[in-house]
Amino acid sequence: MQKIKGKTMGVAEFSRQLSRTDRSDLIAYGREVIETEAEALNSLVGALDDNFARAVTTILNITGRLVTTGIGKSGYIARKFSATLASTGTPSLYVHPVEAAHGDLGMLMAGDGLLAFSNSGSTAELQPILDYAAKLGLSVIGIASKADSLLMRQADVKLLLPRVDEACPANLAPTTSTAMMMALGDALAMTTMRARGVSTAGFAALHPGGTIGKRLMRVAAIMHRESAMPFVAPETSMRDVIVTMTSMSFGIAGVVDESGALIGVITDGDLRRHLDGLMDATAADVMTCDPVWVSPGTFVEDALTAMNTHKITAMFAIEDAETRRPVGLVHVHDFLRLGIA
Repeated sequence: MQKIKGKTMGVAEFSRQLSRTDRSDLIAYGREVIETEAEALNSLVGALDDNFARAVTTILNITGRLVTTGIGKSGYIARKFSATLASTGTPSLYVHPVEAAHGDLGMLMAGDGLLAFSNSGSTAELQPILDYAAKLGLSVIGIASKADSLLMRQADVKLLLPRVDEACPANLAPTTSTAMMMALGDALAMTTMRARGVSTAGFAALHPGGTIGKRLMRVAAIMHRESAMPFVAPETSMRDVIVTMTSMSFGIAGVVDESGALIGVITDGDLRRHLDGLMDATAADVMTCDPVWVSPGTFVEDALTAMNTHKITAMFAIEDAETRRPVGLVHVHDFLRLGIA
């Protein structure tokens, strides 16, 4: 419950009673928080030095997995960083430092590396996992804001965060510090991914599900095959072309020569542009020559981009550029069904 002028009211009523000035103050303070974090990120940009390159090199040279750890808000950042690494080609897992001291140290193995997040660097719960990493001879990367701290003294590679105030009014709740940790983790993960040469295809193999998985599908997975494709010969009368286009419901017909090569397409737009004398014309008279086409191996997202660029709603898939024989057809409705158009 909230109070305005001594009156207790529900959240909905409280929101309605807020004056325009009150609302402006809330918006202004929200912007101030974001600006504070943005300034911290700018400080982080300038703080990156050779230790960042050493950290990336260390990760690349690990033969096992990069184990991440941290407690509290830093632990959540460590979990997210580990997930980002795993999805971009670097085997990784998160180990809670307290659980590690109660048996989960067994998750660390020779050949692994350890990356620990701690704003103060003095989190006592990190001691057991740091000691065990040293016993195994693992490379340790530390991310903290205090150079003379437990974590940074034991880290082989030290990534020092700029000392800045939290966006919290009491300078207590982790805000700017976690924003910097998140950004630094992303920078490490993306730089490592780039150094590994992970391609879009490699990324797709690790993301078969969800919206990302749909965007990284190949055209071959969604295209309509030959039996469903509307083909006509160059000499076909436009009356018969329209019948073919109507029966297939794609708003397009492919004009193919005797060898089956695609030499042109006829779309609804072509019909409108040739209204005068349309019924006396043939497919060759009306077709658009050298049409846009796509390879079946093209990523769905790239195919959609091509359609948007050329302002078309359908195109044929051709596997061999020399023979130009269509093997499929993709329509904008196919992308809509995936939920990505």
